Amino acid sequence: MTSPSDSPETAAPLAELSRYGVSVWLDDLSRDLVRSGDLTRLIDRGVVGLTSNPTIFANALGKGNAYDEQMVELGAAGVDVEAAVVAVTTTDVREACDAFAQVHATSGRDGMVSLEVDPRLARDTDATVALALQLWNTVDRPNLMIKIPATIEGLPAITRVLGEGINVNVTLIFGLGRYRAVVEAWLQGLELARANGHDLSRLHSVASFFVSRVDTHIDKRLDAIATDEARALRGQAAVANARLAYQVYEETLATPRWDDLEAAGGQPQRPLWASTGVKDPAYPDTKYVVDLVAPDTVNTMPAGTLSAVIDHAELGGDAVRDTYTEAAAVLDQIGALGIGYDEVIETLEREGVEKFAASWAELIATVSTELENSRSGRTPA
Repeated sequence: MTSPSDSPETAAPLAELSRYGVSVWLDDLSRDLVRSGDLTRLIDRGVVGLTSNPTIFANALGKGNAYDEQMVELGAAGVDVEAAVVAVTTTDVREACDAFAQVHATSGRDGMVSLEVDPRLARDTDATVALALQLWNTVDRPNLMIKIPATIEGLPAITRVLGEGINVNVTLIFGLGRYRAVVEAWLQGLELARANGHDLSRLHSVASFFVSRVDTHIDKRLDAIATDEARALRGQAAVANARLAYQVYEETLATPRWDDLEAAGGQPQRPLWASTGVKDPAYPDTKYVVDLVAPDTVNTMPAGTLSAVIDHAELGGDAVRDTYTEAAAVLDQIGALGIGYDEVIETLEREGVEKFAASWAELIATVSTELENSRSGRTPA
């Protein structure tokens, strides 16, 4: 991982983000990160949560020898590859939860570590719920969040898992229509949890709204149009989309339905800005942090983005509220050029599920090889 400088002064932007109401989470996890003490050092400097995904686990398993000992143990026990993947990923997440335990005890809503259900189940509601319960019980930590994709089939799973008193990170949200459906699933989940006797003050959720992938897709379409008007809109869609999502969040918290749940101890489902690493070198590498500062949000950053923010982010305070008219105008202008919003969102969701499923297949293949090596007496690769 890219390591920011150890100088205390370099963490000043993280403290400033915290003052603006932004919780900084790290979008990365590996056994080396936890056991080397690097994660603890990041926590000391202002990182207050962590997200993982299938791609992160596939990358971690493919590097170094931190998993060799566990692979030998799993191989000797005759564990199959699917169970081995669960064992490996839940071990990493449990240790990360322990590293954030004090943050969680202090803040309640932060100190969370997210673990995603198998993305191959993104179209299967019942299987998603069953695996969410299994992962929750296996990790057995109050600061765990189960990540559930915001597919059509994922929406009822979100409600049911929250209803069991389990923290949920809703992932792969790209569009405003789906985000509104996620909000409804979350509200129903809180109502179900209350009916089931769970303490709402201990039940937390975030809605992971993906950012940079929107610009990557739409910018290509704008480049193909190649007019001055199209070129002027490059790099504006993702931030505009996310800002309008925050408007939905504010509107939700202004309803009598939320007032009722809040009075019962309910905690807001904070917007989480995901996919915040800048893909286009023409843009500032802190763009999707600086341009999305808003109260009660989470920004989960890959290591490189976190380093860039610590090193040279220039923060100007709240960058989201009071921008809704301009944000809507950006999306309207893009639509007027023939780039259909709903089509873009549908494509991004499909590709997002496919990419995570491919990473999961890579993870399965890597673990399978490691198990075979351990059983044959060879040192795991």
